[in-house]
Amino acid sequence: MKSLKKFSLLTIFAALMVVMAACGGGASKDKTQGTDDSTKTEETKELSGSLSISGSSAMQPLVAAAAEEFMAENPKVDIQVQAGGSGTGLSQVAEGSVQIGNSDVFAEEKEGIPADQLVDHKVAVVGMTAAVNPKVGIKDIKKDDLIKVFTGKITNWKELGGADQKIVLVNRPDSSGTRAIFNKFALDGATPAEGITEDSSNTVKKIINETEGAIGYLAFSYFTDDSVTPLAIDGVEPTEENVQSGKFPVWAYQHSYTKGEATDLAKAFLDYLMSDEIQTTLLKEQGYLPVTKMKVERDAEGNQKNL
Repeated sequence: MKSLKKFSLLTIFAALMVVMAACGGGASKDKTQGTDDSTKTEETKELSGSLSISGSSAMQPLVAAAAEEFMAENPKVDIQVQAGGSGTGLSQVAEGSVQIGNSDVFAEEKEGIPADQLVDHKVAVVGMTAAVNPKVGIKDIKKDDLIKVFTGKITNWKELGGADQKIVLVNRPDSSGTRAIFNKFALDGATPAEGITEDSSNTVKKIINETEGAIGYLAFSYFTDDSVTPLAIDGVEPTEENVQSGKFPVWAYQHSYTKGEATDLAKAFLDYLMSDEIQTTLLKEQGYLPVTKMKVERDAEGNQKNL
């Protein structure tokens, strides 16, 4: 009888071991399957393809630098960033020849642009000011005098306490968003007199540096050395803090437009531009201001109000 009981216990124990082994094997199989699914999901999320971006030359340093970092993190992605001016960027994104069109101005401000078909992504703020050849000898200018300089009513720097040098204007073409911003907020809408016309900000900086008596205008991001002198306006220095508070008048949003809602690679890159990684580090390194730090805002008509 005892042998029978012993046999029964051994049988039950063996059966339990078989069941436990089966359960364990099933769990192991499920775990392996889960790992495979996870790997497949990660592979699906890997970004690839090409992205074409054009437009604002003032925005080019930021977008190009962000593109380099984005491509480093996503080696199967190729991003081409071209300048050409805000008008070009808006036209090309509207016609579908590029996926993102960068602009210093609202699409509504550009004649012939179907703004209702475009979606605005405000990715940064840019401050800009007049810049002169260092030998001009001034660092501050009244807004009224700045308007007179650019409209040809003041033609020599000695009239403003500077050197006895003829004023040479360096303008942007009509398609330039930088020109539109400067004319609107620095010149109060006045039309500049004829001068040298150049669209590339790097070239404008070079011309001002190499030309006696020259004055042009540049985004803050180009004031990286003492080759040109940025001007204060009405005693207000062209600084990040003064733009954010609304004290310095010449600033604008940096817009990245898409035709319709951004999708796929364009959306991924725009999300990257708005990430903390870009907004708090690269963006500032390039001389741009975070949208999130602004204490004022503007609409397409230029109306400014406190946030």
